[in-house]
Amino acid sequence: MKEALPIICKPTRWFVSRVLLMLLMLLVFAVLFYIDGSTGYRKKNLIYFLHRNFQTANEQFAAMKAKGGMTPDLWREYAAKQSVRFPDDLSTLPEGLKLPMPWPAVLHDYDRMLPMQWNKLWLEYSGQQGMSSNPPEQPYDAGKIHEQWVVFWICAGLSGFALFIFLRTMRRKIEVDADGLLSAQGVKVPFGDMKSLDLRKWETKGLAFIDYEGASGKGKVRIDGLTYGGFKLDEDEPAERLMKFVRSKFSGEVIEYATLSTSSDDGPADGAGSDQGQVNP
Repeated sequence: MKEALPIICKPTRWFVSRVLLMLLMLLVFAVLFYIDGSTGYRKKNLIYFLHRNFQTANEQFAAMKAKGGMTPDLWREYAAKQSVRFPDDLSTLPEGLKLPMPWPAVLHDYDRMLPMQWNKLWLEYSGQQGMSSNPPEQPYDAGKIHEQWVVFWICAGLSGFALFIFLRTMRRKIEVDADGLLSAQGVKVPFGDMKSLDLRKWETKGLAFIDYEGASGKGKVRIDGLTYGGFKLDEDEPAERLMKFVRSKFSGEVIEYATLSTSSDDGPADGAGSDQGQVNP
């Protein structure tokens, strides 16, 4: 049966799905690192120091009560003068934070501090403020925050590159007609200019290379069957049909793997073989 021409191999779903998955993954990473670098780590630092403040208030309450003579009024007066302790580098805290920050009002309540159940007070306070009740083990310094920005820009750059590759490939195709082959790069190579056809990676990776020289110039064409056309049986294997047609019109050297069996007294046993590159004129 005569092959209908031209045979056109467009980007495959295999390529599209993988590039889109990679692009999505990079974008998700970029967003996560952006959040951590811009606000995330600063908010976690705020939670860390507020949580530590509850611990400190509990320790100070216990110490003052142990000395005796402490009353609700004395505790409220003391707590009203206190402020949350933050690091010297204020750039690691959320922007717009008003300093000094007084102790949360719940820590001023003598009766609620009395049972010394500061964990319950923290859970109540963090819930009211819409904060996570689980602080980080250590605060994040400026270096850690800067690292998030560095990785964000790396992910953003890779996302842009992946998008560029995707858009560029989606506009390309590999096409063959009665005169020759049009490569994905837009180079038209007549069959008469084709000098060698390297098929050593065609069976395993769907890659083939054509060296050409003549009126079309001199160079090498790369045929990527997984990216263009594909090998799905339900689609009639576009890439394989294209390659078969190219071979039917090709008159140069074909380089492919062949299994050679040898048998001799000093050689391998019958049936043993080795893969070698074979050139077929």
